[in-house]
Amino acid sequence: MQLPKRVQIKEVGPRDGLQNEKVFIETAHKVALIDRLSETGLDYIEVTSFVHPKWIPQLADAVDVLKAIKRQKDITYAALVPNPKGLERALAAEIDEVSVFMSASEGHNQSNINKSIDETFPVLKEVVDGALAAGKTVRGYISTVIACPYDGYTKPAQVVRVAEKLFDMGITEISLGDTIGVGVPTQVDALLSEMLRHFKAEQLAMHFHDTRGTALANVVTSLTHGITKFDSAIGGLGGCPYAQGASGNVATEDLLYLLHEMGIETGVELERVQQTALYIEGILGKKLSSKQVAIARGEEESCQIS
Repeated sequence: MQLPKRVQIKEVGPRDGLQNEKVFIETAHKVALIDRLSETGLDYIEVTSFVHPKWIPQLADAVDVLKAIKRQKDITYAALVPNPKGLERALAAEIDEVSVFMSASEGHNQSNINKSIDETFPVLKEVVDGALAAGKTVRGYISTVIACPYDGYTKPAQVVRVAEKLFDMGITEISLGDTIGVGVPTQVDALLSEMLRHFKAEQLAMHFHDTRGTALANVVTSLTHGITKFDSAIGGLGGCPYAQGASGNVATEDLLYLLHEMGIETGVELERVQQTALYIEGILGKKLSSKQVAIARGEEESCQIS
């Protein structure tokens, strides 16, 4: 099996992980989570979202969070930005990178953004143009790349069409999201086989939710296609407010264990990530889904191999 020597982990827990939590998490706890993540070796953290607080009240403190975190010079601190008004706030908060988002399926795009796919492109172009003019890089998310909770399975050609439009705007990287976590390796293989006919592997990242326990298998399939960037969330936090039943992202610490045991470098310290996951677990007051967190809290036997 041919595998990359190094992989970049893009931590999305503070944004994608927390946005689905019903009970408001105090700003100080969010700041502490990000500061702890900044000490793990991660070089990319998506910290919040500038979506209107009416839609994502959990992240209404976006500006306050960005003002309070201790920024490390070698870490990119990113935020999700839906529209030009959100961009104004993000730039004022001195975000490092802007992330824009849309879906590959009409049903999810309408539910998530209240616009059709074609109506979404001009809005995102205005955001991208503004971010680039301000000297920021822009990342794009495409949701429901495997299947949609409203429209069923997504054809790879639909994903290619959306990606081409986003890259034409000047976006440097696109994260492909299995938003409802239904994907299996054969579907990921089919998607990436088609995507890599049009784009380079380094232009793509993968974003797997673990609803049915297939996220890590899908990561391995992606690795064999030369993908070297993966989104993950501390403790397996997450979900989608507009995709009922979607569970959390692949857990950062479970992904790290997989990669490290396969001999793939990440530059991230697994033990520090585990301890950070235990911290946010304590704040949330509920057990997280991560296998490595279960091991860290002593619920599962950990064997020493010598």
